[in-house]
Amino acid sequence: MAYVSVLLYGVGGIVVAGVALLVVFQEKLVYVPVLPGLSKSYPITPARLNLIYEDVWLRSSDGVRLHSWFIKMLPDSRGPTILFFQENAGNIAHRLEMVRIMIQKLNCNVFMLSYRGYGESDGYPSQHGIIKDAQAALDHLSQRTDIDTSRIVVFGRSLGGAVGAVLTKNNPEKVSALILENTFTSILDMAGVLLPFLKWFIGGSGTKSLKLLNFVVRSPWNTIDAIGEVKQPVLFLSGLKDEMVPPFHMKMLYAKAAARNSQCAFVEFPSGMHMDTWLTGGDVYWRTVMQFLVKNAPEEKKQR
Repeated sequence: MAYVSVLLYGVGGIVVAGVALLVVFQEKLVYVPVLPGLSKSYPITPARLNLIYEDVWLRSSDGVRLHSWFIKMLPDSRGPTILFFQENAGNIAHRLEMVRIMIQKLNCNVFMLSYRGYGESDGYPSQHGIIKDAQAALDHLSQRTDIDTSRIVVFGRSLGGAVGAVLTKNNPEKVSALILENTFTSILDMAGVLLPFLKWFIGGSGTKSLKLLNFVVRSPWNTIDAIGEVKQPVLFLSGLKDEMVPPFHMKMLYAKAAARNSQCAFVEFPSGMHMDTWLTGGDVYWRTVMQFLVKNAPEEKKQR
């Protein structure tokens, strides 16, 4: 009996310690603006890759100063404009090589936003704050006169997919279509993936956990709820070797969206990992995205 008591106290102590760490450090787990061994600043700019770009400074609705890059295919390009939202770690400079290829393959413009607390943007990251940041970026694009504002497509990978789903849901008149790549159903569901013992206490709407500690999660990012309310066309790109987000999360997102939205497509890439699906997918990946853009952000689409 004494042994059992000690064991229970030990397990209880581990749980309490884990919850305490979650409460105190959860933002540092969800948002990682600085990669280990690197600085917060951009290691390169688009100029290094000979890209045509401008620095764009925005102000969110709560007053935070935000930095972004608007990269154009050509100075007078009227092609589709992709509003790209990055993953949770590093900054937009770390995605420049992918964006360079994106512009070449898709003949598009790309707007890259630095979330608050990332890159040269001020502030500290949070769910409520980043939602405001994304809205500021979209509002800016919608007011530009040098692009076709009827061809704005949101593209989000991982955390960026959660950001993009919320933004697209909230702006049916401004966003033509949405692309999600290797995105989670919710941070609540990811808690049990990153710290397995938490799956008994934290979980999303589709889990069987007691969910006793959901209230301590300050950035739940319930992508699966947001995607169910998106009315625009959605393309789901899923890397089946994703080592961070279990691929079944993408299948769940697709199922939720497709139940209400007939304009959904789901494409799997057998060799795709969390960050390199765009690379390992090769020409098939880019053809898939191009076909989606041609269908859902066509050149002849009239201005709203």
